Amino acid sequence: MRIAIIAITRHGLALGARASRVLPGAPVYAPEKLLNEMRRAAPEETPDGSEVLVLSYSVKTGELIERLFREYDGLIAVFSIGALVRMIAPCLKGKECDPAVVALDEGGRFAIPVLSGHAGGANALAGRLAAALGATPVLTTASDVIQTIGVDILGRELGWTLEACHDEVVRASAAVVNGEPVAFVQEAGSRDWWTGHANGRAGPKPANLVFFDRLEDIGETERFAALLWVSRREMPRDYAVRFSGRCVAYRPPLRVALGVGCDRGAMRVTADEAVDAALAACGARPSDVAAVASIDLKAEEPALLQMAEARGWTLRFYPAAELAAVDVPDPSEIVRRHTGTPSVSAAAALLSARGDKTRLLVEKCRRRGPDGRNVTVSVARIEE
Repeated sequence: MRIAIIAITRHGLALGARASRVLPGAPVYAPEKLLNEMRRAAPEETPDGSEVLVLSYSVKTGELIERLFREYDGLIAVFSIGALVRMIAPCLKGKECDPAVVALDEGGRFAIPVLSGHAGGANALAGRLAAALGATPVLTTASDVIQTIGVDILGRELGWTLEACHDEVVRASAAVVNGEPVAFVQEAGSRDWWTGHANGRAGPKPANLVFFDRLEDIGETERFAALLWVSRREMPRDYAVRFSGRCVAYRPPLRVALGVGCDRGAMRVTADEAVDAALAACGARPSDVAAVASIDLKAEEPALLQMAEARGWTLRFYPAAELAAVDVPDPSEIVRRHTGTPSVSAAAALLSARGDKTRLLVEKCRRRGPDGRNVTVSVARIEE
């Protein structure tokens, strides 16, 4: 975050300088008149700039804040919260774009998120300042007060993206904080979203959440006020209808490894079609591909080399003995006779993903080209 600190009094400037040391690179803005007076009367108390960047301003503080609203992701104001509210009021646009704003009292006793507590990160910023300065964070967001899920930021640190309209987020958030039954379905993504994330909750998960591994396990949908759904697939139409207006979906990032095998002299177009079909089969995109591999017998195959180069991928080639040691679901003696390993594409994908056969998302996707030659692609999930 790009953060700026604003102080308007001598004591406030001293605390602002301490806060800046906690947030390296964060400048402290102070009135030009104050800085000149301090340099004359108490130069030893004036930050010298060796550790803290102090920037003077000559306009009204409200005018400065209006400019900083556009330039920074977070603002820390070391003065009255009432004055701060009056100054930021004309600048407000919406929680999706307003910066995080935190107020610090001059005594350094309290760090108070004033604006964009969740989406903008003011709650987290206040917590960081409080821990460093020995202050108390004053959090008023309901989900933080009762230590439950922040629906709008769940999984953000894990790279999850949220899919829901404003009204759906509001309705699900209300259900969570009001203790209504909420279905939590996790079909993908890291399971470390509570203790290690979600603002670092330390206690048990909320009692009103009912957990499922698959959407189809929910059963009676009417008993739930909302659905929190962590998945990479599209929601089946009947469930979309049943949870209309009360579902928030989270999309974890996907990292996959491709294993590729082909007949000698296969065409480039066949390789492209096989790769695209395999990715589509598991809902992955080309940008999700982190590794591509094959057997070293195919190290000079033009179709594979051209396909990988066009997509910006680096091919890795494994010897047959290394591939043969991988446990795959459907080994082939015919493939073993020709290559020395009972599996090429699946084994190469699993080796690249560094996992067992439970990681396979697509075991074998085969495409036959107009020349009669085949390309086979397997996809394995790289553990999150």
